[in-house]
Amino acid sequence: MYRPTRILEPRSTGAVASVFCSFVTRLALHSRLIPGTEEAYEIEHARVWPELITVMRAAGISDWSIWRSGRDLFHLVVSDDFEAAVAQLKNDPVDQRWQQHMSQFVEGFAQNPEGVAGQSLRHVWTMSEQTD
Repeated sequence: MYRPTRILEPRSTGAVASVFCSFVTRLALHSRLIPGTEEAYEIEHARVWPELITVMRAAGISDWSIWRSGRDLFHLVVSDDFEAAVAQLKNDPVDQRWQQHMSQFVEGFAQNPEGVAGQSLRHVWTMSEQTD
């Protein structure tokens, strides 16, 4: 059965010295580049638009990492609620501009009917979750 990995992560409350724990979702996505755009894609990600990072954080995405192997991109996303974040970003003009801009490089995300929002890869194993 598919399940996004939920991890217990300490979250700082900012200026307040106390720390509380909350569940976050960590999930992996797979997308593929259009042939010949590999270098241009990496140049675009040398510094992602700061306003995009702001709207992603406001939507509940606390981190997003991308690895590339040839044309294949593997994303690791940490979010409070990825499906809610995707829904919020769908109507955000900054994210819409970014998605339009990136469409010249990316064929699209692989679809997984078992995954969160139909895109996440199936979680198989995490070393830190194995207790014995």
